[in-house]
Amino acid sequence: MSKSYKKIYSGNTIEVHRFCDELESININPVVKDPEESARLGGFGAFYTDKEIWVHEDEFTQAQELLNKLGL
Repeated sequence: MSKSYKKIYSGNTIEVHRFCDELESININPVVKDPEESARLGGFGAFYTDKEIWVHEDEFTQAQELLNKLGL
């Protein structure tokens, strides 16, 4: 991941989708990193339950405020 992005959240699929929807509603475009899907596409067997949300560093503070508001 580029240095201009910061990891803001890690969680299960449902929480990640909820937070991404909320971020998009305030015009923040999150990037979701899914290690399980990456492993599958690479031909490896792996089981991960958590997905990660990354946002651009310019939007990090605003995204963090939303995260605290949602209680995630």
